Amino acid sequence: MCGITGWISYDRDLTGERATLDAMTQTMACRGPDAGGVWLDRHAAFGHRRLAVIDLEGGKQPMAVEHDGRTVLVTTYSGEIYNYRELRAELDSLGHAFRTSSDTEVALHAYLEWGESFTERLNGMYAFALWDPRTEELLLVRDRMGIKPLYYYPTADGVLFGSEPKAILAHPLARAVVDTEGLAELIAFTKTPGHAIYRGMKEVRPGYTVRVRRQGLSVKQYWALDAAEHTDDLDTTVSTVRGLLDDIVARQLIADVPLCTLLSGGLDSSVITALAAKGLAAGGKGAVRSFSVDFVGQTENFQADDLRPTPDGPYAHALAEHVRSDHSDIVLDTTTLMNSGHRDAVLAARDLPFGLGEADTSLYLLFKAIREQSTVALSGESADEVFGGYKWFHDKAAVEADTFPWLAAFDLNNFAGRSSYTREALLAPDLLAKIDLPGYREARYREALAEVPYRDGDSALERRMREICYLHLTRFVQFLLDRKDRMSMAVGLEVRVPFCDHRLVNYVFNTPWSMKTFDGREKSLLRAACRDVLPESVANRVKSPYPSTQDPRYAQALTAELKGVLADQDAPVRPLLDTARATTAVEEGGGEARFPTELVLSVNRWLETRGATLEV
Repeated sequence: MCGITGWISYDRDLTGERATLDAMTQTMACRGPDAGGVWLDRHAAFGHRRLAVIDLEGGKQPMAVEHDGRTVLVTTYSGEIYNYRELRAELDSLGHAFRTSSDTEVALHAYLEWGESFTERLNGMYAFALWDPRTEELLLVRDRMGIKPLYYYPTADGVLFGSEPKAILAHPLARAVVDTEGLAELIAFTKTPGHAIYRGMKEVRPGYTVRVRRQGLSVKQYWALDAAEHTDDLDTTVSTVRGLLDDIVARQLIADVPLCTLLSGGLDSSVITALAAKGLAAGGKGAVRSFSVDFVGQTENFQADDLRPTPDGPYAHALAEHVRSDHSDIVLDTTTLMNSGHRDAVLAARDLPFGLGEADTSLYLLFKAIREQSTVALSGESADEVFGGYKWFHDKAAVEADTFPWLAAFDLNNFAGRSSYTREALLAPDLLAKIDLPGYREARYREALAEVPYRDGDSALERRMREICYLHLTRFVQFLLDRKDRMSMAVGLEVRVPFCDHRLVNYVFNTPWSMKTFDGREKSLLRAACRDVLPESVANRVKSPYPSTQDPRYAQALTAELKGVLADQDAPVRPLLDTARATTAVEEGGGEARFPTELVLSVNRWLETRGATLEV
């Protein structure tokens, strides 16, 4: 997996800038605990931190290709190319010689053979930089679905880049400033592709490359969801989905280190765990390991609500027993979730105060516990976006609302869906007027709709559901993929997402909505394709989102902390607050303002500890 960073400067000699590159690279140590390296040239400097997964000895980076004693191409690379064996065989036949067994070296030679069009041949999750010393050009590459992050920061004479903003911000040329637009992006829950929130910084968009030359910078799209006629009947479609999943999971089981699955007991993670168990058994590799997160007393005292009708525990155990996985529950309590060290670790991993509170902390702690036993995990993330699993896909009012459907479903970004407090509810009215969240959301929504590829002859419903699917596959999923990447890489765990394979994504995207819901339920195609490997209770389970603690002591602890912030005249977040509304929230207690409180506390801690500046 790994963490990457670098600096291109056409007006200075970087061979003496080792200290700066070391500082940038060190910020990525959590992403790559196994090794680190720096490569310096006159106008290019690369840093790398390695999490060794394939070719443990030979895959060290930055990696170069030399011809006749001269360096012709260098990379710092993060991710996995799942079809690297096929590509290597093809490159072998074309005369390329390899000295390692790594997918990194395959990427280098693929670029040398096919140029920038090599991106069309890659299957995987990746973010990497290629430097050609002969032309003095840099190419930044990000995978099609944006599974792996990659940021860049144009400078007067080049660019800085990194897997995370913290690598760029470790350079003296970069400043951690969030302005009015950045704050709107942070709060709006719209996830604009390419927007990095920090002023002057950008994110390489999924499916894009960024080329840097002495003359300037250019951006190019190499992949996008398209509009293709779907000619397969239902039976063929179901079998095609299953065939793709079998192939995808088989590819993603390749690793030279211990591997496991994340298992919630929902349809998505259960499918991945079951197919992984089947694949490992067929290869004589024993039982699959699986892990779940739970909270003390959650199953015994579970209270159903509109979002979560059932607890995860019984279903995860049913699937584990069905496929005979080696299963473990990671059980957390309120004290652990409120631990300031854990929350600071989450904030450091995130780089920004997204304010998802224990939803982030619990995921971080789950991954931390898993990392003690495994290096790679397969996740069911993104199946809801691909197959139409969220409740609001099937809510007529949310579908017809002229905005992002998740905002409509959550009453304009009420993440809990059951409180009178929106996420921004505790912020000062004059601040909210300045950043104009309604206007910002409207503009981002119109931009997104303008990108949607349509099919001729679609009914009004099919056309709208194509829009809904597109919004989720290009916007909503980015929240989850970024969260997954940051929380996992903070502890050096590689998490793979089979449902993000671009072949599956594009095939299902072009499948008619009537076929995606042929049995009158969510995720009809996925259920039909994989029912044979699941117990009936799991196959028929209604969607339940990522679990959240129901322990009232957690909300009480948040309220007490907010009360402390209000009492502290020097708290950096105070000028941003509607103190009257925040005081009311404290007096009410009971967790009604849980989500906006988590945002406020996160912003306060970010301003205290991360050296960031708000200019709004």
